[in-house]
Amino acid sequence: MIGNLRTFLLFAAVACLLVLTGEMQSWSTALLIFNMGLISAIMSLGVNLQWGFAGLFNIGVMGFVALGGLATVLVSMPPTTDAWAAGGAQVLLGLLTGAAVIVAAALALRHLPKSRLRGATVLAILVGGFFLYRWVFDPGVDAVEAVNPAGTGYLGGLGLPVLFAWPMGGVLAAGAAWIIGKAALGLRSDYLAIATLGIAEIILAVMKNEDWLSRGVKNVNGIPRPVPNEIDLQNDAGFVATAQGIGLDPVTASSLYIKLSYSILFAVVLVVLLVLAQLALKSPWGRMMRAIRDNEVAAEAMGKDVTARHLQVFILGSAVCGVAGAMMTTLDGQLIPTSYQPLRFTFLIWVMVIVGGSGNNLGAVLGGFVIWFLWVQVEPIGLWLMQMITAPLSEDSALRAHLIESAAHMRLLTMGLILLLVLRFSPRGLIPEK
Repeated sequence: MIGNLRTFLLFAAVACLLVLTGEMQSWSTALLIFNMGLISAIMSLGVNLQWGFAGLFNIGVMGFVALGGLATVLVSMPPTTDAWAAGGAQVLLGLLTGAAVIVAAALALRHLPKSRLRGATVLAILVGGFFLYRWVFDPGVDAVEAVNPAGTGYLGGLGLPVLFAWPMGGVLAAGAAWIIGKAALGLRSDYLAIATLGIAEIILAVMKNEDWLSRGVKNVNGIPRPVPNEIDLQNDAGFVATAQGIGLDPVTASSLYIKLSYSILFAVVLVVLLVLAQLALKSPWGRMMRAIRDNEVAAEAMGKDVTARHLQVFILGSAVCGVAGAMMTTLDGQLIPTSYQPLRFTFLIWVMVIVGGSGNNLGAVLGGFVIWFLWVQVEPIGLWLMQMITAPLSEDSALRAHLIESAAHMRLLTMGLILLLVLRFSPRGLIPEK
């Protein structure tokens, strides 16, 4: 009973902070924080599935989030017909050739008897296949990227509604997680962390450099939206009349309407994922995962396939992060590969999980809202605080200028301070695992 009351009061406090933001700053800012808080809560939930359920230390979260963002381009952007005509078929043939080389090498490794001949055969397949793959693939890529490189220069997507990209982002991240898990989940936790970080960097390097896939650092703009455009609402006589009837100008009303529409969509996704995560936590599968987390040796002695269960939960958590990545790119309306910074934002998501309560799904959601709110608001609050502290100093004071300029760095200082305080006074998080 006390735990339920504590949970309610903590979520109520977050709601009060958002209402206070709306009253003191603007409701547009409050809704923007709320929307990114919902997405952050979903990312935190995905990491909690891996760490809180199974003890898997994955610090390559941004790689799976980026794959979710890539899914919005591949699914919702219209196909570039000129690029497909110039070299699309050859690009696909090159990818199939590369896949065939990998399959051939794997079959040779599996079926040939262990000997020097097997090693030489596998090496010959990989080396020869690499040159064959590049011979087929590179001319197609050059042809695609040469088609209007300033405006397109890539193959585009399927032109489907962007809502289809959200589950597809989860599927794409899950597929990558399966490949990574098969290779890395046998490693010890510290090596697993290094491996996942390295693989995330590889994913981001591919997205930044393969222009034919996602325009690289040129970015993909104009990603379709699941909600109307502001300009369309402002040109709608009925909407304008309604907005004026409640005392809002059409521009402000359209902005609030769009952000509120996103809030409803994101909240539905979060609730669905949270319910599924709670059902999984309380199921026999969830109890088994916690048993494996607490003592792998004992669980394995009881006949549990630890590696297979780790692979399952690694795929599930990565898929949730992929869904969140697709939602975030949809909200931004553009894919910017350089914005995915693994060390910076992976750290932020881990702080959300630890502060909220590792192993508790509601705690992970709470941590997502609390930490994102502080991440956004600490800088303006810090600037106001520094201005108050330095008010007695003269305008040309070097100390005053230094302190005001340093307000931008208070974000990381605050995150570290919060993490230290939580680990000292509530080491199991704000809402501990039962």
